[in-house]
Amino acid sequence: MSKIAEAFKKGKAFIPFITCGDPDLDTTKAAVKAMVENGADLIELGIPFSDPTAEGPVIQGANVRALSGGVTTDKVFDMVRDLRKDISIPMVFMTYANVVYSYGVKSGNESGAEAFIKTCAEVGIDGLVLPDVPYEEKEEFTPLCDKYGVDMISFIAPTSENRIAMIAKEAKGFIYIVSSLGVTGVRSEIKTDLESIVKLIRANTDVPCAIGFGISTPEQAAKMSSISDGAIIGSAIIKLLEKHGKEAPGYIGEYVKSITDAMR
Repeated sequence: MSKIAEAFKKGKAFIPFITCGDPDLDTTKAAVKAMVENGADLIELGIPFSDPTAEGPVIQGANVRALSGGVTTDKVFDMVRDLRKDISIPMVFMTYANVVYSYGVKSGNESGAEAFIKTCAEVGIDGLVLPDVPYEEKEEFTPLCDKYGVDMISFIAPTSENRIAMIAKEAKGFIYIVSSLGVTGVRSEIKTDLESIVKLIRANTDVPCAIGFGISTPEQAAKMSSISDGAIIGSAIIKLLEKHGKEAPGYIGEYVKSITDAMR
């Protein structure tokens, strides 16, 4: 059974997102620990990339800061290895196909993704979120993910329509429901008919689904998790890092507690 399922066992799961290395990896580690202490159920770790196409300006800024600070995929793997000494909840990577391919090439493994996914399994990463890989192209990654026991997380967006049932039937770990069209970022309201999407997912799979993109307030998180099995928040957390820098973990802990209190 997928370890990710554990995140949804206690009820509604809160999944915070953080870009690794913004402003540095020590701050990322402290922030992850603060999130876990305050009720996070699964952590989504962003590996910085120069062209993060799914991200809005807030997370793009975090990617730029992390890369200019010298963060590499290997350094992120080392950080996860270190975190796993204290943290047992599921963790997933969110990154882009190019990061995965280039890691394989660099390590002399010409099959591209295998070195990356194998290392994910070795350091204790439970799943992989690749927003630029459509359902039709996931076969490049899923056999390797299955081989090493890393769940390839599927996306379902408002535009998925007639593909929802098909995506849901093959989903592993959890399903990431994109709340709105466009890129990540805080939104004042979410207008998509998410109830019908969730209903269709539940008719086709028992894999839990969580809603992300645009959620920032405790009220929004409570509403989205009442529709689905959980809520994902990224930009609001990155804004705290941008504002408070190395002091951010304390503020992030308080923020996560306000979200988990509202959801439960």
